[in-house]
Formats: sequence, C-alpha cells, structure tokens
Amino acid sequence: MANSDVDVVVIGGGAAGIAATRRLHEAGVRCRLIEARARLGGRAFTVFCGGYPLDLGCGWLHSADRNPWVAIAESQGRTIDKTPPPWAERPSLPHRFPIEEQEQFIGALNAFFDRVHAAGNRPDRPASELLEPDCRWNGLIGAINTYISGVELPSVSTHDLNNYGATNVNWRIVEGYGTTIVAHAAELPVTLECAAHTIDHRGTRLRVETSCGTLSADQVIITVPTDLIADETLRFLPALPAKIEAARGLPLGLADKLFIALQQADEFPRDSRVFGRTDHVETGAYHLRPFGRPMIEVYLGGRNAARLEKGGDEAFFDFAVAELTGVFGNAFAKRLTPLRIHRWGHDPFARGSYSSALPGHAGDRAKLAAPIDDRLFFAGEACSLRDFSTAHGAYLTGLAAADAVLAARMRRSSP
Repeated sequence: MANSDVDVVVIGGGAAGIAATRRLHEAGVRCRLIEARARLGGRAFTVFCGGYPLDLGCGWLHSADRNPWVAIAESQGRTIDKTPPPWAERPSLPHRFPIEEQEQFIGALNAFFDRVHAAGNRPDRPASELLEPDCRWNGLIGAINTYISGVELPSVSTHDLNNYGATNVNWRIVEGYGTTIVAHAAELPVTLECAAHTIDHRGTRLRVETSCGTLSADQVIITVPTDLIADETLRFLPALPAKIEAARGLPLGLADKLFIALQQADEFPRDSRVFGRTDHVETGAYHLRPFGRPMIEVYLGGRNAARLEKGGDEAFFDFAVAELTGVFGNAFAKRLTPLRIHRWGHDPFARGSYSSALPGHAGDRAKLAAPIDDRLFFAGEACSLRDFSTAHGAYLTGLAAADAVLAARMRRSSP
C-alpha cells in the first residue's frame, strides 16, 4: 500500500464495499478499499467456463424493478435478460411431478407464506412451526427455503422471513452479475490480498492491522460476512460484544450452485425446471437451459449442501447425477459433464452464502448495522432490514454507510 494513512478504510470488496468506496471516492474523500481475496466481488463471482460466463454466487437481479444494479449494468452496456425465472409463471416439467400435483404443491407453498405474513405481528418463532402438520409437501417447502435462506426452516426467524421485501420481479445479466459488480470498482483505490484482522479503536485515529501492514484512518466501514465477526476472525480492540452477538444471530447459510453441461439440451424448453425429489428437504432444484444454454444450473442448499461440501466438488456432481437419472432414467447420465461449482462454506473469506436470522434474532440486523461513535460503520447484506441475502441489499447498505461517514465528517468540520 503506497499510502497507509487515509481518511476512510473500507474492509471487504463485495457489493457493499464497492458501493461505499465509490461513493466516498466520488465525494473526494481519501479512502482505500482492502480485500482479502485476489479478486473483487465477494460473494458475487462470475467465471468463464464451457464457453459462457457462469455466476457461482449471486445470479438473479431480485426485485429488478427497484434494483440499482439494473441501471449500473445498463450503463456498462450489459445485456439484461427479462425471461421469468423457472419458479415463476409456469409449472415445472411434468417428469415424475404431474401438473395436478404441482398445483397442489404451489397451493401449499402459497398458504405457508400466507401464514408467515400473518404471523408478522405475533411473537417470533421458528418458521417450521407454520408448516401444516402432516402436509405431504412439507419436505419440498423446506427444500425451497434452503435455496431462499440457506438453512432449514427450524433455524429461520418467522419475523425475518416476513420482513424480506421482494417485488417478485427477477431478471439476469447475460455477461454475469459478478462481472457487473466488479466492473463498478473500476479506478477505485483498491488493495487486494490484504486481509484485515484487527481494528484498534482505542486511539484518536483508528488503526487497521492487515496482512499487508497497518493503515491509519479516521473512520472504517466494515462489510465482511457475519461469521468473520461472530468468531472474531476480524477483532476489535476494545472488543465489541454487542456486535459479536448480533453477528451470531445472523449466521450464514449455504446455497451452492453446480453447473453441468448437457448434451442434446434442445429436448427441453429454455429456462425450465425439475426437482430431484418432491418428498424430501435434501433435494436439488435443476434449472435446465438457463439463458437457452446447453447446461443445467443446480441449486443445493442447507445441510445437504454442507454435507456435499465435505465430499468435494465430485460429491455435488454425483448427487446431481443420481437425482437426474431418477427423474429422466439411467441413460441420462451419459449426457452430463460437470463444469463448475464454488463451495462457499469452504471459502475462508465467506464461510457461507448469505445470512438468515435465527428465531428471535430478526432485530439483530439493525443492531449490526448501527454505527459506533461516528467512527465504525457496518454494511453488507446482513445489515439490510428488507433486502438481506441479495447483492442490491448489500449495495444499498454500502451507500448508506458511506453517506453516514460523509455526514459525520461534515459534523466534525463544522465550527
């Protein structure tokens, strides 16, 4: 780092950190963004494989009608694909899941979320308590939630699930969500492979101790995932027990994506879907021909993803092949070739995919986001009250933290 003395240090080069740094940089503040990885993007990660850009992290522009990344992507000349997602406006493929049964499942799923919304003003409890007893679709409803929340329903706060503010408009970026987020950091002051491990806020100026040396700053914006605060991988001197407890109430779940090349893909409609099973939580959702490409995008979440991560990349492919041949027959295996997966639970700088509030801990998002002494500011998807688990939620919290920093600096400079 050529300059270790700045006005503001931003820790974490994901959507929140990039948004905050750009806002500060454009306001003329001497700032520096530090990122532990050798790349920017955080949990937004586009790779090129099989001839296509693949989003191994966030991939959907959720709430696209109010998602700020849409305008950013368009300003970069990206291609926005507005094809409805496979979970909306049409049934899954009828293979081993007849349309009449799908209608029953959709009715049960909608009734579950109606109960979640109705419980918003009642004492918080595990979302699993809102399942209809003995409903044949409870397993698949639970599986859907592992893709949404990254964990099973007994670990999900009903209030937090109800607080999520989706508009149900979901688009994609053909060139990759991760590509767009990283490009938004162009020309910003960034240091990669620079892991922060201690923030000393005992003195007049803050000291950020990193693997690249120590930086001094007036203020720091922290955008790292909650698990790194909860287990004190990132330490504060003196300690901040309230922040640690808030982070522990917002652990990261797992929602991993496996990409598989598919031969003779034109047999299936573009952007169609099947489930591996319809009677069990630990199953995958299989998005066939995303963007019309000859591949399958596989969603695997919760304990199932955690178990598969222990077996390595091959375990994910073997699981997917076993489920897909159960749906389409044994000969289908010959048409499948593994492409890529990123095991987010084994990523040391992520420890998971996105946050979910434990029962009784929905209020921890506001506690985590609250600044300290106009010097320490917090951002990231876990700090968003209604857009958590999304890249646009992270972006908006990054802007909010940067604006709070600017306001604090204005107060300091006033007579």
